[in-house]
Amino acid sequence: MDGHVHAFAFFGVVPQSIVYDNDRCLAAKILPDGTRKRAALFSGFLSHYLIRDRYGRPGKGNDKGSVEGLVGYARRNFMVPIPRFASWDEFNLWLEEQCRKRQGDRLRGESETIGERLQRDLAAMRPLPASPFEACDQASGRVSSQALVRYRTNDYSVPVAFGHQDVWIRGYVDEVVIGCGGEPIARHPRSYEREEVVFDPLHYLPLIEQKINALDQAAPLQGWELPEAFTTLRRLMEARMGKQGRRAYVQVLRLLESFDLADLHAAVKQALHLGAISFDAVKHLVLCRAERRPPRLDLDIYPYLPRATVEKTSAKAYMRLLDREEEPA
Repeated sequence: MDGHVHAFAFFGVVPQSIVYDNDRCLAAKILPDGTRKRAALFSGFLSHYLIRDRYGRPGKGNDKGSVEGLVGYARRNFMVPIPRFASWDEFNLWLEEQCRKRQGDRLRGESETIGERLQRDLAAMRPLPASPFEACDQASGRVSSQALVRYRTNDYSVPVAFGHQDVWIRGYVDEVVIGCGGEPIARHPRSYEREEVVFDPLHYLPLIEQKINALDQAAPLQGWELPEAFTTLRRLMEARMGKQGRRAYVQVLRLLESFDLADLHAAVKQALHLGAISFDAVKHLVLCRAERRPPRLDLDIYPYLPRATVEKTSAKAYMRLLDREEEPA
């Protein structure tokens, strides 16, 4: 279904009817009279876009020969050699670009380009509905004592504040969204492994702030890669404030609940440069970045900022040095 939604967005219209294969995710069962019992998600999709579904005969690939031919063309021209991209989004953007380029080609025996013929086809289709179809598997679940929700054999984390509550789950092709009531509370990249635990470290920071001794052993934080400036900030905070410094560091991390990593990283580096080693200073700096105003740090507000005391020069100090030099060896 997700592929349909993206295809309709690309074309900007919806076809009157589509010929389908007899896949189980579409037709749950073929009845004796030849009609298909549609799968629930597919049935909702057809109702949303008002598409008439037609089906090829089982085992008869020639019923949709042009489709089979285009699949082969795409594989030979777009997948050989195997393309490599950093993400699926980049790969899909590249494929879309190749499709747009091909619209300028003219096939043998045709007087019009592929793009010109496409425009005539699009004119015969219906406009898109006001909102796209939610192409996802929907389920319900309950948050465990470890702030985890199970979906398709895998566990996904949610904020600890939602422990032991009923939630809804939407499984998209590339994402799992978990919500409580009418609001989504967690988003994760979808895992297609089995019995895997997918953590978001931010979900557990409020609990770790209370149980600060668990900071280094907490499983949700294992493998969380942060810029080097965060490690330096933690070391200085702990050196100056001890256990309270560790808690202040977790409070800095919790700013990621409201700000993105790039802005917080810049604020942490600025705090290190200024020597303003405190949660309040970092929070002030990141707020100033978000609001595009110059920072105004007041040392009276931040009790943990280092203070330098400069005393007046005393002649007695120099006399002591001279006395030491005159002492016999």
